[in-house]
Amino acid sequence: TIRPLNLYFVLELLLGVFIQTALRHSAFYCHDVKKCQFTSSHDLVYLEQIYFNKVLMLQYNSTLEKFEGYTKKMMEIADDLNKSKRTLDYEKKCAEQCQIYVDFTLDFLPHLVEPSVRITPVERQGNGHQMLLVCSAYDFYPKQIKLTWLRNGEKVVNDVTSTEELSNRNWLYQIHSYLEYTPSPGEELTCMVEHASLKEPKYYNWEPTSGAERNKIAVGTSVLLFGFLIFVAGLLFYKRKSP
Repeated sequence: TIRPLNLYFVLELLLGVFIQTALRHSAFYCHDVKKCQFTSSHDLVYLEQIYFNKVLMLQYNSTLEKFEGYTKKMMEIADDLNKSKRTLDYEKKCAEQCQIYVDFTLDFLPHLVEPSVRITPVERQGNGHQMLLVCSAYDFYPKQIKLTWLRNGEKVVNDVTSTEELSNRNWLYQIHSYLEYTPSPGEELTCMVEHASLKEPKYYNWEPTSGAERNKIAVGTSVLLFGFLIFVAGLLFYKRKSP
């Protein structure tokens, strides 16, 4: 096990070993990459990654605030790096710089275009009382965006599908997120949008506006209530017949 060392010294050793191995075995190459990925000023991650033969070997992730190795030896090195306060402090400073650069970019980048968002229901044939809602974001730039469905303020994980960001061929993009659900009275459905053009997430609530949509919810609620009443009646009948 190696002692906690300065990050650069460790990385230089790793790169030196990788280069010698690459030369000996005619491998591709090895390289160290620093990334600052973001969709908005409050949603970003700083990564430092070491690749060998185009395979990720070691990574620091600012969200996890630690190193991770992806081979047995790299796991040992990652464990030692995670014990080095000096190394972790350095990476945290890099993450802070990442935040500064993102804020600066968002303040001065001239091509931020806020998405136009709307939620619409989609007609479905032969699928009981389930409904399909689509949250669509149009004409935004840059490409990176995040749509999240919320049910009564809680993130929805199941029954959600999304398209990729689709190019409009004019430097702008669109994306669509689909939610399958069964109508329930008093339920609040929200599409949360996060994008570099927004200082904070925007929330779009869906409310049935047409009579047809209200009727669907009313019918769905009535069917559920009717089924519950039949269940209760059957249970009472069973208890009366039981000895």
